[in-house]
Amino acid sequence: MEHCEAKCGTAEQEKALEAVIEASRSTPGCLMHILQEAQAIYGYLPMPVQKKIAEGLGISLSEVYGVATFYSQFSLKPKGKHRISVCLGTACYVKGSDKIGIKCGECTEDGLFSIDSCRCVGACGLAPVMMVGEEVYGKLTPDKVKGILDQYKEASK
Repeated sequence: MEHCEAKCGTAEQEKALEAVIEASRSTPGCLMHILQEAQAIYGYLPMPVQKKIAEGLGISLSEVYGVATFYSQFSLKPKGKHRISVCLGTACYVKGSDKIGIKCGECTEDGLFSIDSCRCVGACGLAPVMMVGEEVYGKLTPDKVKGILDQYKEASK
């Protein structure tokens, strides 16, 4: 197999992916397993990794991409050290979770935070709500969000 493009990761990651492909390629329906393992290795599924999987399995890149984009467990973008989930369930949305100052689907330039939306987290009485990792924060305002994120930034120094 050819080497990934420069943005594919480290040599160790590439070798680990090659080992997963080699060990799994003869198993019918192995694509999901390989994608899961690739995401565990890289943290997400960049295009060079998808190409390597397609080549290693002898399937089209569109088939790999189709599976990677169909299932929500896969990410095509890198994730931050702290994963933020903004609740867009009915109670949170009605109370303004879409207006608390966080843009979903992105990773901050410093790699500290990645932001996604989620449906109800079961804390409707605290709406609007977000989670940082497993920690729930409620009754949010843009100022409160900034303060919470500043605490995580400070702790990461």
